[in-house]
Amino acid sequence: MKENRLHPAVFLDRDGVINQVVFRNNAPSSPWTVEEFVFCEGVRAAVRQLKAAGLPVFVVTNQPDIARKNLDPRVAEKMTAILRQTLPIDDIRVCPHDNADNCPCRKPRPGMLISLAAQWHIDLKQSFFVGDSWKDMAAGREVGCTAILLQRPYNVGTDADRTAIALLDAVETILAQHSQIGQA
Repeated sequence: MKENRLHPAVFLDRDGVINQVVFRNNAPSSPWTVEEFVFCEGVRAAVRQLKAAGLPVFVVTNQPDIARKNLDPRVAEKMTAILRQTLPIDDIRVCPHDNADNCPCRKPRPGMLISLAAQWHIDLKQSFFVGDSWKDMAAGREVGCTAILLQRPYNVGTDADRTAIALLDAVETILAQHSQIGQA
């Protein structure tokens, strides 16, 4: 018999959390080339710690530059392949749409989170979303996740449940809260 019990998980935004953002015209942007796709410091260790604690780890990312024709879909697929090869990620969702497409998956809407939760039997209210933007925080909070904001110069004033300097710091918070849930 298949187990249908719901489990907590960790959802990670991609750009600014897993990989470095690229600044274009003084604004944070997604990488457009594989060469620009550079992992943030400590990401591998952070994801390994989450996995060692038994937490599924998912990546949910808006990539509107595909719709805007700034990012070749094949390059985006290559970046996703690099993520899968480098990190023990359970699943990845990419929304390639722009605001005008009115897509239910494009953050701040929580469509990617809801889809992953249904597929993987995830308890969203016991889960965590780590991001670097108000859209990430809004998507996570809408479904009841603890929203953890990685502090960046471009997101000052963004409201979150918790803040952290780096992903490794966020993982400490997640593991502490996860162990409390497990003891309850």
